[in-house]
Amino acid sequence: MDPGETWPERAAFGLSSSQIADANATISAVLQEAETALAQGNIAHIVFQIEQVLEAFQINLDEKCAAYRELGLALLRAEVRAIRAIQQRHAGEPIDTPALPFVGTTPSTTGGTLTAALEGWKRQREPSPGTLVEYNRAVRLFVELHGDMPVVQIRKTHAREFRETLQAVPIKRRGALLKAPLADLARWGREHTEARKISANTVNKLFGGVQTVAVWARTNGIIPEEVQWADPFSKMRLDESEAIRGGAPFEPTELQVIFGTPVFTVNDQPKGGRGEAAFWFPLLALFTGARLGELAGLRVSDVAHNQIIGTTAIYIGADAKAGKRLKTEQSERFVPLHPQLIEFGFLKYVAGQAKARGDKAWLFPQVAPGTTGAAAWSKWFGRYIREHGITDTKKVFHSFRHTYIDALRLADVSMEVNIALVGHTDDSVHGNYGAKDKALRFRHRLAEAVASVTYTGLDLSHLTSHRTPQGRGRLGHRRQEG
Repeated sequence: MDPGETWPERAAFGLSSSQIADANATISAVLQEAETALAQGNIAHIVFQIEQVLEAFQINLDEKCAAYRELGLALLRAEVRAIRAIQQRHAGEPIDTPALPFVGTTPSTTGGTLTAALEGWKRQREPSPGTLVEYNRAVRLFVELHGDMPVVQIRKTHAREFRETLQAVPIKRRGALLKAPLADLARWGREHTEARKISANTVNKLFGGVQTVAVWARTNGIIPEEVQWADPFSKMRLDESEAIRGGAPFEPTELQVIFGTPVFTVNDQPKGGRGEAAFWFPLLALFTGARLGELAGLRVSDVAHNQIIGTTAIYIGADAKAGKRLKTEQSERFVPLHPQLIEFGFLKYVAGQAKARGDKAWLFPQVAPGTTGAAAWSKWFGRYIREHGITDTKKVFHSFRHTYIDALRLADVSMEVNIALVGHTDDSVHGNYGAKDKALRFRHRLAEAVASVTYTGLDLSHLTSHRTPQGRGRLGHRRQEG
C-alpha cells in the first residue's frame, strides 16, 4: 500500500458497501451474458455445466440429440433465474437459498460390486475359456486401480482413468514388472516414453470387458432399479483404424506369398498349424469371409446341400452347450461354397471326416471349441506369414475377412447380400434375420454373389493336384517345429 492509503472498508458482519458494489457490477455483467445466451438459445454458453450435470446423474447424451439441447436450455433458464435471485438478494430482497438436490446413492441403494456382477455374468453366460480369461483380467485390472466398487458408483471419471492407465502399460515386461499392479505398470510406462505400449485394440478389449459386465449388472438387477444409472463406458473407447483391428486387407502379392508357402505347395503340416487347419483355414477365410472362431466351431454336418439356396453351403451358427459362440446374433448365416473350394477338394475332406468320425464330429478337432487350439493357431499363423515375408504386422488372419468383403464390393454385390454373407450387424429392418430367414430372402442370389468373388493376379492352380479324399496331401509331412 502507498503511504497514506487506507484499508478498504470492512463490515463487522456481512458485506461492506464496496464489496456489494463490486459484486453487483460482476453480477450485472454475468447476467447480461446469460440473458443474451438464453435469448439466442446458445447452449454453448453453459456447456461445462451441462457436462457436470450429466456426470453427476450418470446420463449419456449425444451432443447432437434434441434432449441435449433441451437440457442445455433448461440449465440456461435456471442460471438466469439464479443470477437474478442473487441480484435481488444484493438489493436487499429476502431470497431463500434453494435446497441442495441429492445426487448419488445411499448405502441402501448401492447394489452389488463389480466382481459380484462378474460372477453373475459368468454363471448366466457360460463364456468360452478364452473370453473368461479376458473378462477376468479386465475386471481384475479395474479393481486394482479403483477397488471393488459397487457398479452404480462407477463414473465416467473412473472409466476415463482406467482407459488412460491402460494406454500407458508397456507391451514387454520383465523382472518386477511381471507381477506389478496396473498403477505401477502405468507409472513405469509414463516414465519410459520410448517403451512400446499395448495397442488400442488391447485397451478396448479390456475396457469393453468391464463395460459388458457393468451393463449386464444393470440389466440383471445388480444395480437397483430406482437408482439413476447410465453406462459410464459409453463412447469412450479409443479410435481404431481397420488396420489396427487386423482389418487391413491383403494385397494380391501378399496372397500369392501366403499360398506359395510349403503348407500349400508341398502339403507341409507344421505342428503349430494343427493338422488340416493350416491348409483349410486360410482358404475358407479367403472364400467365405468367416472369422477364425467361426471356422474352428464347424461340425461335419455344418457343410451340406441347402435346398433354399440351391447349392452346398456352410452353416455358421451357435451352440452354447458345446462352447460354440458367435460374435453377434446376426452372425448366424449360410455361406454357399465357392466353386474353387470344391475344386481344391474341400467336400472330399468333409466326406473323409464324416466317414472317419461321424456327422456330429468337429470338422477341425485340434482347434475345436473347448480347446485352446484356435488361440494358439492364430499366433502360429501370424508367425508363419512373418517368416515367409509378410512383415506388415497389420496383416493378420482377420485380414482375409476384409479381403473377402472388398472382393464382394468389387463384384458389385449389393450391401444387403454382402451383410448377409459375412454376418455383419445391420441396423435396417432386415437386421434381425436369422440364417434361414436370410436364405429365404436372398435364395440363389447368395450363391451367385459368392461365385462372383475373384482375386485378380492370384494363381491357385497348384492347389488342385495335391489333395487326397481325406484332405491330406500325398507329399504331406508333419513337422514338430512351428
